[in-house]
Amino acid sequence: MRKLFFVSLFLIFSSFCFADAQILLPKESVQTNLRSWDFGKVKAGQILEHTFVYKNESEAVVELISTNTSCGCAVSAIKNKKLLPGDSSDIDVTFNSKGYNGQVKQFVYLNTDNLADLIVRFEINAEVEK
Repeated sequence: MRKLFFVSLFLIFSSFCFADAQILLPKESVQTNLRSWDFGKVKAGQILEHTFVYKNESEAVVELISTNTSCGCAVSAIKNKKLLPGDSSDIDVTFNSKGYNGQVKQFVYLNTDNLADLIVRFEINAEVEK
């Protein structure tokens, strides 16, 4: 019983210390809600679409300059190019699975004028079946 009490006390104390440590960590100036997307199993030839969201959590205006993809099978577009603090923009991605078989991983690169996050990499994955 005494051992259980001390273990419980230790866990509670540890969680408070860990929570305090997280508060002291520096906050990223710009964050995304999710930088990776898995389409799962798809049939070859399917056109797949996903929208990533990029949010400006800094106190300055951030300009989204352009996007590039790692192959010609994917295209991307930026909805809003100028983000005020707190604003977000959709990054629309379309992937053509034609000609692929098996695991596929492609990247979308978002170029910004934010020195803390000049290039943001988004990842799309799929398992293409013929």
